[in-house]
Amino acid sequence: MNDFDDLLTNTQEISKEDYAAKKKAERDDVFALSDRVALGVAGEPSLFRQYLNVQSRFERYSAVNALLILAQEDRLPDKVATRLGSFEHWKDRGGSVKNGQTGLSILEPHEYTKEDGSPGIGYNVKKVFDISQVDTRRMKAITPPIYTERQLLQALIAKAPVTGVDELQQPAMTDPHTGNILVRKGMAFEDTFKYVAYELAHAEVDREKAADSSFTAYCASYILCMKYGVDGKGYGFANAEALLAGKTPQEIKAELSHIRDAAETISGRMSRQLEKAARRQDAR
Repeated sequence: MNDFDDLLTNTQEISKEDYAAKKKAERDDVFALSDRVALGVAGEPSLFRQYLNVQSRFERYSAVNALLILAQEDRLPDKVATRLGSFEHWKDRGGSVKNGQTGLSILEPHEYTKEDGSPGIGYNVKKVFDISQVDTRRMKAITPPIYTERQLLQALIAKAPVTGVDELQQPAMTDPHTGNILVRKGMAFEDTFKYVAYELAHAEVDREKAADSSFTAYCASYILCMKYGVDGKGYGFANAEALLAGKTPQEIKAELSHIRDAAETISGRMSRQLEKAARRQDAR
């Protein structure tokens, strides 16, 4: 044996047990962070609005991940996340994460088999980076589509039982007998979009699970307004604290998930309608 063989042993090697413990500690820290932010959102109307704004930009992300993004936005150059991806995501598109950037921690679900053979869902911590942290000089520029007010409203009410009414005491309502949404004619686009979005969201909310289905629909309609650039200044969330008071972080997350799910369902339908309209326009 020569005098160098001892150098060939990697003293930094970590055992499977230690690696598993490290990953568990990392997950626990991220879950704890989401709990703290959930409690903060529930107790402060302005922070609740910020959470909804994050969810409007990342509609396909879970409510828990939207909370985590909100908690970590301050570390971003622009203090706001607009487009997220993993290190590999940006690399595949010709970009590169800038030196010294710290990724945001979110939770990525994965399926696994339990000891009893039944399927289970676990979570791994995943690091993502905002586009503001990426060198985009070699990336192909993406121009977000611009829709007219008419296109947005058409997409919102497509295949929905919406009827315009000349005289209606309230801006919009759902007929309890027919399920048709009655909308007062002559309103500005912003009001029409907002009130129709609310009625549609109210129909999507699982009222047996939501603590207050009206508030859930109200928040979902706000998310839709923010996503599609509709003025949301008239929205207020002062009652969020009272509705969520005394709830555990898990209960708060469940309420936020109801809001997210209602908004995402409607937005998904809108996106499909807008894509169809764009294809028809390109075919002309």
